[in-house]
Amino acid sequence: MNKINSFEELQKKHDEFKELLKMRKLSHDEEILTENKKCKREILVCGGTGCKASNSYDIIENLKNEISNSGLSDLVTVHITGCFGFCEKGPIVKIDPDNVFYVQVKPEDVKEIVEQHLLEGHIVERLLYEEPTLKQKVKRQDEMSFYKKQYRIALRNCGLINPEDIKEAIGAEAYLALGKVITSMNQDEIIQLISDSGLRGRGGGGFPTGRKWSFAKQYDADQKYIICNADEGDPGAFMDRSILEGDPHSVLEAIAISGYAIGASKGFIYIRAEYPLAIDRLRIAINQAHEYGLLGNNILGTNFSFDLELKYGAGAFVCGEETALIHSVEGYRGEPSNKPPFPAQSGLWNKPTSVNNVETFANIPAIINKGVDWFTSIGTETSKGTKVFALAGKINNVGLVEVPMGTTLREIIYDIGGGIKDNRNFKAVQTGGPSGGCIPSSLLDTPIDYESLNNIGSMMGSGGMIVMDEDNCMVDIAKFYLEFTLDESCGKCTPCRIGNTRLYELLDKITKGKGTESDLTNLKELGQIVKDTSLCGLGQTSPNPILSNMKYFKDEFEAHVKDKHCPAGVCKDLLRFEITDKCIGCTRCAKECPVTCIIGNVKEKHVIDQERCIKCGTCYDVCPVDAIIKK
Repeated sequence: MNKINSFEELQKKHDEFKELLKMRKLSHDEEILTENKKCKREILVCGGTGCKASNSYDIIENLKNEISNSGLSDLVTVHITGCFGFCEKGPIVKIDPDNVFYVQVKPEDVKEIVEQHLLEGHIVERLLYEEPTLKQKVKRQDEMSFYKKQYRIALRNCGLINPEDIKEAIGAEAYLALGKVITSMNQDEIIQLISDSGLRGRGGGGFPTGRKWSFAKQYDADQKYIICNADEGDPGAFMDRSILEGDPHSVLEAIAISGYAIGASKGFIYIRAEYPLAIDRLRIAINQAHEYGLLGNNILGTNFSFDLELKYGAGAFVCGEETALIHSVEGYRGEPSNKPPFPAQSGLWNKPTSVNNVETFANIPAIINKGVDWFTSIGTETSKGTKVFALAGKINNVGLVEVPMGTTLREIIYDIGGGIKDNRNFKAVQTGGPSGGCIPSSLLDTPIDYESLNNIGSMMGSGGMIVMDEDNCMVDIAKFYLEFTLDESCGKCTPCRIGNTRLYELLDKITKGKGTESDLTNLKELGQIVKDTSLCGLGQTSPNPILSNMKYFKDEFEAHVKDKHCPAGVCKDLLRFEITDKCIGCTRCAKECPVTCIIGNVKEKHVIDQERCIKCGTCYDVCPVDAIIKK
């Protein structure tokens, strides 16, 4: 029987189980690798979605077999973990206590790791991470530029614990905050603590979490609900998914704490069905929490009872808005409602309901365990703590990063992200997903906080951060994001349904070289109208990419309209490929052309038939002497 019957018993279990993580939390000198080949070791293998798709489970199986065959079973153990964050370099294999961090490991690399590292004490140099700017190999995780400026709170246990083992979670302080709250604090005290911490919603709106809880607490009802919004819909965003896959117990604990604070006994996790691994690990975590008496009736021997249920979404972006999400949980179409009443007064099944997203919840236990002063010492005056970003696009180090609020965009892109791929020129960074804006190089020193991003026409959003270089067309980018929100609109209100359609038609007209100067004026005016009159956040923010791009990249819009030219060479209708005098007549372009529109004799300059050219760019890509140019 594993049930824990009191807070004191939970604390004893923590002391017992934290020994499971002792080796992983220690920092060791390099000498241990060569001086003590026979020391006990733990091998941590990333088991997040990305690494799993790249055969990390096969790596685990091969490691276990090779370790057994080498007679090391008593000295070396292999553990699955959640995402380390360095997603582009996965699968990741970390060996402790050596603190050696191997990247892009393949199942066939396992034999060499066992023979060279575990048996001989030699690092497998070829599997180490190479800094993109310094061109030097780095052995330790804490020495990598990707991690140096990070401060992991929401991601604190991802890459550290086995997410499918509640013992390791308890060893990493899971449920201690819940035990403290329900045995020594009342509702007002916990709400005041969260208010004093300055924690704001990490789902995009940045609303103070403590204030949201206080609103739900003040309404009397026979039943109240907590909803965890795990409907992560921004293109390129995977913060919430990684937290749920790597540290599900921290989220379950925080949801229960929230329930205690507002007087709710039931919670729901609304998660998109496209997250099968996160769903599986949540199911395992919920079952384990029940088995240990940390969910269910009379938790830790108190009068507090709380239970959780999973609800699946079908991938509708609009269901990230809390009233649309609530309707979906109820079984109705996911459409937003007019407010007031707000969910805190009348939400799920017309009962008081508090909705927070995954990352917000992930911060709660750490704040309670470490204190308000600790949390408020991180971040800025108005934006406390850290923020997790999914860093993607034209960047060397793609992955999840968690940084203190106030960190600049430049630090994230160049110090953590390793700069732009292929030494290209930085052009813009999109924050806030489809609802955000594109930020130019002149504003790279902008600190990341809610107000600073809003002031420059973007927003924090849930944490997507897409980096663009000189080859991106900002008109096309605006069109791409608007097309996404247009598809995801529920269609309930006219400004969003019709207004965004008209905005898209204007952008499409411009990218095809048919735009006029009056179209640019109409884009601005209509975009502002859609912002001001749409019913919910989706419509109110959908014109942001257009308006910010027109503000910061006005010359590109004018080039499309006045010169009928796309400076980045992206918009096909404005694109023309030409073969220059550098052509050596190798015929490769003609052979590769899918519509055979290139003519010319061997060793003579070739010519493109512009009438037949479909502007696919194949010739440009395959030319060995760069004789083909975009115009």
